[in-house]
Amino acid sequence: MADTIVAEPISEEQTVRVDLGARSYDIEIGRGLMQAAGSQIAAVLPGSRLAVVADETVAGLHLETFTDSLSAAGLDYTVLTVPAGESTKCFSQFERLCDEVLDARLERGDAVVALGGGVVGDLTGFVASAVRRGMAFVQVPTTLLAQVDSSVGGKTGINARHGKNLIGAFYQPALVLADTAVLDTLPLRDFRAGYAEVAKYGLLGDAEFFAWLEQNWQAVFAGGPERDEAVARSCQAKADIVAADEFEAGKRALLNLGHTFGHALEAAVSYETTRLVHGEGVSIGMMLAHEFSQRLGLISDETVSRVHKHLTDVGLPVRIQEIPGQLPKADTFMDIIAQDKKVSRGALTFVLTRGIGEAFVEKGVDPAVVSDFLKEKLEA
Repeated sequence: MADTIVAEPISEEQTVRVDLGARSYDIEIGRGLMQAAGSQIAAVLPGSRLAVVADETVAGLHLETFTDSLSAAGLDYTVLTVPAGESTKCFSQFERLCDEVLDARLERGDAVVALGGGVVGDLTGFVASAVRRGMAFVQVPTTLLAQVDSSVGGKTGINARHGKNLIGAFYQPALVLADTAVLDTLPLRDFRAGYAEVAKYGLLGDAEFFAWLEQNWQAVFAGGPERDEAVARSCQAKADIVAADEFEAGKRALLNLGHTFGHALEAAVSYETTRLVHGEGVSIGMMLAHEFSQRLGLISDETVSRVHKHLTDVGLPVRIQEIPGQLPKADTFMDIIAQDKKVSRGALTFVLTRGIGEAFVEKGVDPAVVSDFLKEKLEA
């Protein structure tokens, strides 16, 4: 990874189990898993033919290593590539991939593999859920954000003109392989963006983990055993929540800490990643969620300052004004928020907090209070 000291291969592989009865699966975490991916997939899906979906950037970095492992395991595969970037999560790419999987004559008992970040994982998972009314699905996430968040829990989908991830399905993978060594190739900006989701797990429900991150974040970036530990603890936190609430009827909504504001910011810049990537939106969104909680009298100035310090120490943005270019007025943001998946019968739902590790879901938040808060932040 750019601007970091890369550690040598380290600890043994860690396994996190996502316990969903008949749909349970393992998340394998460790350095060098890409070279063993073929044998791991063959053990879980013996005899399956594969459609491997990768974006053009990831294909240039990791596809040869990955497909060599498939060949070594005797697996038959077809490679399908898509453009890199958030704009790939769209109807036209979804339609194209569905047709190409069918063109490859894959059957229902075969599998679709997502090799890439969150965009590829979300899009590919949705394709797997739809083609032949459901094919097996494997996630091989190559970004930190995908390893700790989007590859786990079965949320798949594409974006609509109304907002992010509004079209999709809950569809669990059969296996997740998180090779932490491939994160060494990530640009620093992308690693930081993924780290926002790591910090989120501490902020929403594990104060001890957040304190550990405050002490160890530099080692996480450097790629030592702390990186594997951070990925494993993040995956375990998400696995526990998903097992308790697979379809986001209650507790799983906690995972949206910072996302209502963050998704609105992404939509406001038309998903232009030169201006804002998802994790940066989440970082600003988490800061806004804590400041909004402070406004409601739920948390202290000290708590807000602590969150602000950690995110800025890491190099993440925390203020709306850090997004380059012009932004819309508060009324436009409120229109975007009104389309958010976390809106129920017109009432606004936010994840708020009573302290580090004490997030909770608040339904029926007064839109006028949110609007006034946003106006103040936009003018700050």
